[in-house]
Order: sequence, then structure tokens, then C-alpha cells
Amino acid sequence: MLEEIKKTGDIKKIPESAYPELAQEIREFIIDKVSEHGGHLGSNLGAVELTMALHLSLNLPKDKIIWDVGHQCYTHKILTGRKAGFDRLRCLGGMSGFPRRSESDCDAYDTGHSSTSISAGIGMVKARELAGEDYTVVSVIGDGSMTGGLAYEALNNASKLETNFIIILNDNNMSISENIGGMSKYLESVRTAEPYLNLRDDVYYSIRDRMPRAVDGIRRAKNSIKQLFVPGMVFENLGITYLGPVDGHDIRSLLRVIREAKKIKKAVIVHVLTEKGRGYEPALRHPARFHGTGPFVIETGLPSSKKEEADYTDVFSTVMCKLGQRDGRVAAVTAAMTDGTGLKRFRKQFPERFFDVGIAEEHAVTFAAGLAAGGFVPVVAIYSSFLQRAYDEIMEDVCLQNLPVIFALDRAGLVGRDGETHHGIFDLSYLSQMPGMTVMAPKNKWELSDMMKFAVSLNAPVAIRYPRGTAYSGLGEFREEITYGKAELISEGRDVCLMALGSMVQTAEKVRELLLKEGIEASLVNARFMKPLDVEMISRMALDHGLFVTMEENIAAGGFGERVRARIGDIAPAVKVMSVAIEDRFVPHGDTEELRRLLGIDADSITERILMRLKGRKSSR
Repeated sequence: MLEEIKKTGDIKKIPESAYPELAQEIREFIIDKVSEHGGHLGSNLGAVELTMALHLSLNLPKDKIIWDVGHQCYTHKILTGRKAGFDRLRCLGGMSGFPRRSESDCDAYDTGHSSTSISAGIGMVKARELAGEDYTVVSVIGDGSMTGGLAYEALNNASKLETNFIIILNDNNMSISENIGGMSKYLESVRTAEPYLNLRDDVYYSIRDRMPRAVDGIRRAKNSIKQLFVPGMVFENLGITYLGPVDGHDIRSLLRVIREAKKIKKAVIVHVLTEKGRGYEPALRHPARFHGTGPFVIETGLPSSKKEEADYTDVFSTVMCKLGQRDGRVAAVTAAMTDGTGLKRFRKQFPERFFDVGIAEEHAVTFAAGLAAGGFVPVVAIYSSFLQRAYDEIMEDVCLQNLPVIFALDRAGLVGRDGETHHGIFDLSYLSQMPGMTVMAPKNKWELSDMMKFAVSLNAPVAIRYPRGTAYSGLGEFREEITYGKAELISEGRDVCLMALGSMVQTAEKVRELLLKEGIEASLVNARFMKPLDVEMISRMALDHGLFVTMEENIAAGGFGERVRARIGDIAPAVKVMSVAIEDRFVPHGDTEELRRLLGIDADSITERILMRLKGRKSSR
């Protein structure tokens, strides 16, 4: 059946009797391709029939589907003629794992972060009205995105619509980790409201089809029954029509409820129950691990390559448990990322001091500020790109009050195959703008541990950013005690000074070795602190070197290099400064090492630029 799907709309040529076979083929195809390249598996396996039903019910690209987060869009890409693109899924220059308007006119909206789809959908509905056009807008939200505050801001506005807008609530009881909070409990109560479900399925649809004139009366009766059996009636009480729950793996039922939803001249929520990881037993057993996965062996579900060394998340996990044992004030806060940020062990050891607030980064930060004001030292562990969503809360609730909140920024710098929406390349710039914020980055695994301990003792806002992947174990002999605002001198040379921050210290070490082969001696400074800068070290190095090279895995604007350049301009204006950073752009998806070469921040590219400066060589870049 899958061979018949070559372009958008081809699914409508498939006979209804073959839908289950097509769904099975799609699942097998997704499992096969994700096992090769990695990607989001569980969420995509759970949304196969739902996506098929949407494509059968809608007329794409005229009609619009907005995928919240977008990590469940693989079936959508297959059904819009992009099956061949899976051979280079998430590879540099290949197909993105998220919706991208540049790929297809069937991708209505670029996504990658959570809880945005309803707001964007309302915007499209209003654009449709203003333009006098007639098309259907569907926002598909799920995987815990309903725990995000933006979704509720949007629902508040959706209730005022007097035109059709369909919200599909893809309810699989999971985000990346298991869902928590009031909305999760509410939806669970809906899922288990059997008296209402049976009455609706056995009576309402049957009478509606056979006695059309009785529809209004039945709908009124149905609403009364809902009030009796479904706790809260949250959506209906907001003024949004609620349909469901419906089996998200029964295409016939899905088609029927989507047809009904299209007739309603207001906002309507279709509550769809799906199973994350459906069709692949390892993903069903370990939904968190198969939310986003690297390449794996299909037969066992085990990773294709064995993890030989601890990564930075593992190091953070260990040090958090030690800090929790030593200091009863230390608490942990995360936003639906217990496993991803390495806090699973802390939760097990100190459940009363562990808080998962759901996909709600803004609340996580202000909640942590409240903990800090109450005498605790909360560690907020969030991926770098996700923390951007809480900029105002960091500024107003933490820094303004000078509260001892520690931000552990996992996945800082280039994260690889998830692409533009996930690279953590802005944190140094936006965090260093904030008065009172201390910003640090470790050169290796031991320094991450030392920085965490230092941060707990500082009694002020601190951000520690560290990269994805294997924790660097080099330079272990250099472990000076962390002193506030002080850099670490690793080696001295007469020709050039390399001053690197965080993950770029490892790269700087390689650059120093390459330069030495060319007869050039380089000093190497581990900056440690982005803010405050070690002005004393900068002054000393600027007086002794004609070329100063700063290195960071962050955008250039407002970054480490800019701040150092400004200082050197005041201290030694004759010194040349070369900043190695990411220029003003969004970075695509791809292998991390390929991206570093693309951006010119790998050791070979940096060395070539330095040689060009020192010896007048022409760069091949």
C-alpha cells in the first residue's frame, strides 16, 4: 500500500479495507528509518491512524494542519510524498524531523517547541476570515503540551471564535516523561468515564444518523450527561465544544468525529486517545527512551553503538545526588524532562525535594524563585533552547531579587540532528544581559562537578551551561579551585592567546597542538566564567600577545567574544582580536561535527584562520 503513496492526496485512492494494512506498513517504515538515523519514534508510532484520518478528511495543502512541537509529523511527511526523504532524515542537507514550510506547502507552520499550535491556529483562522477564504484549520496538540501555559492563553481566546477551528487533543498520557498535574488527572478521568462513553457511542451517533431532527435534543441531553459523568467539563465550560474521547487507532471513528467537528461554527476540541509507541514493543515498554532516540537495533530496541563513557547529563545526575545528600536545602526543578536532564536518580532519593512542573518553563523558574525565597537552593534543569521561553521570569523573578536559583542548562551549544529549534546557541548572550546573573561553562566533567558545588555556595543566581554528548575527560590535571570570576591558565606561549569557554576548551587544545606543528606557540586560557569576565587575566594576556582569539559555541552577537573584545579595546587597543563564534543565523540540523565545520568553529578551520592572520596565508574557507 505504501508504494501507492507518491504525492499529497494519494491516500484517498486507497480502499477503506486497506487502511489497517497501510497503517502497519507506515509503522514498519518509520521504525526502519528511525533505527538508522535516530529521531522521534514513540510519538510518531502513536499518531499514524490520526494522521491518516486527517489526510482523508482534509484537502491539503488548501486546508492547514499545525503540529504542536512537530515531533509526530513523520506519517504526515510520508503522506505528502516525502518518503524518499527519510533516507537522509535529520542529516545535514536532508529532511528535517520537524515540519518545515521550506520542505512542503503542506507544512503550514514551522514548529519545534511545545504548546504553540492553538495560538498559531487561531491566527490562521483570523487570517482566513480577513482574507475571505474558506479552508479548515486544525491544530494537533498532545504529548503533554497541554501542560504549557501558552496553550491555556490560546484556549481562552479560542472560546470567543464564531467560526470553525478544530483542535485535536492527541492524548497519550505522556510527554517525554509521564504526564503530571491537574490536566493529566482530568484527562484520565475523561478516559475512564465509561458510562458516558458507552451512552455516546451506542445511542447518540445512532440516533443522530437515523433521526436528524432529534439532533439538537440529543446534543442537549448529551451535554447534561457530560456534566454528570465527566468531571469539570473544562473545555465546554470555557465555551469550546468537546467531542470525544475517540479511539485514536480506529480510523472509521476518527473520520466520523472529524466530519462532525468540521460542521461546528466555533472552536471544537476532539479528544483522541492514542498509545505512544504503538506497534513496537520496546517503545511501549520504554516510552521515555524512545521519545527521541539514536540509531538502534530493531530486534532488541538496544542502541546500535554502546555508550562507553559518561555524558555531561550523567555527571550532572551524580553531582545532584551528592549535593542532595550534603545539603537539605538543595531541590531540583524540571519541566517534563526528568529523564532527559538526568534527575531520575535525584527524584528517587529525594522525592520531597523534586518537582516536575510539566511543560511549563515559565512556571518552573518563578516556582523556583519562590522556593529560593523560602530558604531553599533550587536547581532548575532545562535544555538551553527551552529555557529561552522563561527569559522574563529569569530576569524579573530571580535576578531582580538576587535569589539563589541555579540554572543547569543541558544541551547548550550545538545539539545536532534536531536542528534550528533545539540548538542552545543563545544562552550566553541572553543570560549575560541580566544584572546579578553569574554565567559559567565547564571545560570537562570534573569542572562541571566543581561548578555545581560552587554555585550552591554562592547564594546568588547562577547559570551553568554544558553540552550534549560525552563528557570530556581531558585536562584532568588542571583542576584549580573555582574562584568567583577567575579564569584558569592551562598553558603559556609567546605568539597567540586562545581564550576558550566551556566545550570550546577541548577544541582550543587541538588548535594549540596544530599551531605548534606550524612553529607557533599559543597560550591557552580556560575562561570558566562568561560573566563576570576575568579582567585581570584578559589584561595580562593582552599585554603579552599580539593576537587574542576567543572561542565559544554561541552566537557572536552579545557573546563571549564581544565582551572580551570590548575589554581589550579599553586595555590594549593595538591587540588584534579574532572571535570564533556562530554568526547571525539559525543553524540547520545535522551531525554535530559536520555543523562545526560548516560554521567554521572546528579545530582545523580555526587554525587556518589564525595562520592566515599571523602569516598572511589565504584561507581556503
